[in-house]
Formats: sequence, C-alpha cells, structure tokens
Amino acid sequence: MNYAEIARRLAAWHDEQQRALPWRGAPAGRRDAYAVWVSEIMAQQTRLDTAADYFTRWMARFPTLEALAAADQQDVLKAWEGLGYYARARNLHRAAQIVAETYGGRLPRTRRELLELPGIGEYSAGAILSLAFGLHEPILDGNVKRVFSRLADIDSPIDERTALQRLWEMARALVEASAEGQAGVVNEALMELGALVCTPGRPRCLACPLHDLCAAAAHGTQAQRPVRLPRRKTPHYDVAAGVIWQGEAYASPLLIAQRPADGMLGGLWEFPGGKLEPDDADLQACLRREIAEELAVEIEVHEPLTTVRHAYTHFRITLHAFHARWLDGVPQALGCADWRWARLDQLAEYPFPVTDQKIIQSLAQAEESP
Repeated sequence: MNYAEIARRLAAWHDEQQRALPWRGAPAGRRDAYAVWVSEIMAQQTRLDTAADYFTRWMARFPTLEALAAADQQDVLKAWEGLGYYARARNLHRAAQIVAETYGGRLPRTRRELLELPGIGEYSAGAILSLAFGLHEPILDGNVKRVFSRLADIDSPIDERTALQRLWEMARALVEASAEGQAGVVNEALMELGALVCTPGRPRCLACPLHDLCAAAAHGTQAQRPVRLPRRKTPHYDVAAGVIWQGEAYASPLLIAQRPADGMLGGLWEFPGGKLEPDDADLQACLRREIAEELAVEIEVHEPLTTVRHAYTHFRITLHAFHARWLDGVPQALGCADWRWARLDQLAEYPFPVTDQKIIQSLAQAEESP
C-alpha cells in the first residue's frame, strides 16, 4: 500500500472539503490543545452538529483548562446536560484538575502521559498530539476503521484483536508517511472521508480521492466492509420513577435524588425510583420498595404522569413516572449520593439526564393545563 500517496491525496482533499466547525479556527496541527481535547471528547458518540453547539457554549463557560479545573462538578454536568455519556464530562473535569496540578495547566505532549489522564484513550491521545502539536501520531476511530477496512479489503471482523492490530499498524504507517507537519491534516482528512464519503452501507466511491487505490472498490466488496461481529440482543427494563410531592402537588416541594458519583449518570439528579424486579407485584409496588431502600421514606403512589422510552448503549428502558406523596420518614441517602426537596421552578438549577428532563417537561405542561 502506497501510504505516501494516500497521505498526499488526503491532504489535498482535506484542503478543499473540510467542514467549518468551531474548533477548526486554526490549521490542523497548530490548534489549541484544550479546544482539541474538548471537541474530540464531545464528538465521541455524538453528531458533529450537536457537538458544535455544545462546544461553543462550553468554551464560553470554561474558556481555558484552568477555568474548567476550578469549576464545581455540578456546573460542569449542567453544561454537559443533554449530551449523554456523562462520564466524559466527569473525566474531563478530573483530568483538567490533574493537568492544572501536575503540568501547570498545559496538556502533556506524549502519548504515555496523555493516556494516564482520565477519559483519554488511544484515539483521543492521537488526536490531541497530531491536531494540536503536529506530531506524527496515529488515530483510529469508527470512521477511520471503516476507511482502512475498505482500502485493504479486510474480510475479518475489525474489532477482533488481529484485525485491530493491523488497523493500528496502517494508521501509524500513514502518519509516518505524511509530509512534515501534515500528520494532523491527514488524520482529520481520514475522519472527514469516513464521515462524508466512505460512509456505512452505501459509500460514495466515485467521489473518493482514494477510489483507484481501494481494494474493496476493486473487488466490489465495499458494501460488505467493515465486517462486524453479530450484535447481541439488547435487554429491556421497565423502570418506575416517583414525582414525590411533600404536600399538595404543584404547590409543594418535590423530592429529588443525586446518583452516586462513581456509577452510571454519576452526579446527576433524578426523580428517584428503580428497575422492576420479578418479586414486585406491579410498578407501584416497585416504586414504594425502591424509595424505601434508596431514601428510607414511605410514599403513597398516585396516578401516572408520563412514560419515557430511552436507549442506552447496552440496554433500553421504559421509564414509568408516577405522581406520589410523601407520607413518613426523614429522607436519608442510603442508595443515592444526596437528596433535596426542590420546587418545580428550582429544578432548572440541577443537572438531570434526558429521561428526567422529559418528566420535567411533562410536569410543566400539566401545571399549565387548565
């Protein structure tokens, strides 16, 4: 494979085709490392147009690494609210604190040191090193895997160890063959090519600058590449959540709980509840049990408020939200990190996951209804 020719073509294509995004104000290879880091973490498992909006607001709120390091975690999670995969935000915050304390507020320039920071993996490290510092370090994300699997017509599942090792070898060979100072441009071009041209299912081969160098295109197998392992069936869970009023609905505070910091959606606030278990008679019984176990209070479950369906990476849920009323007991943080009595108009001060934001929307609509 002629890596030098591939790199040359990618760099030329990039100059003509790259999209205007808020973190691309400077040429690839000479960008602000903090901005590169934030943008790459935001763009993971997120559409770029969505990430762009969040990035703009984030940089206005935390314009420097030092500003992020000094921020309260609740402010960080609030700025991330709605973007999902909240461990990314927590890791950004913690890593910023480490960089401020250990490296004087400047991201390190070696892969080894970057990989020691929370939330930075092999891909993120390569992106920072090449896009910010111009170093000849490889990247390998989903788009790049797809491009390489077609260029080499790899007929084995690309996430298996042997194929993955080969892909990393290709990625490193490409940046090492790039012209001086062009590694960041070539890496970004690879990602852009996968996003815009070498797309899943129906790639736009005739628009590809590498069409005549692509083995899959020559063999007519591009629609079958990359090869993936069969997907496992996604489990589904029914979950009950309580909108627990201290007194009369809408006229009194309601009870919210903070999720444990080290778990899924850690640090966010929610309407307390939990998963329906086989021994639960129904969702209402599930909710009473969960509230007793999590907060040590007794509640009376009233009418349903709304139903929210949501898919996470490895499972799906149907969240059934009920109005409820507190009956007895002083709340205790037994199965949660913290709790609050908060009025409806105070909920905007707290970071909530998307499912609970939909519950808040339903509450607002119901309050406004005659």
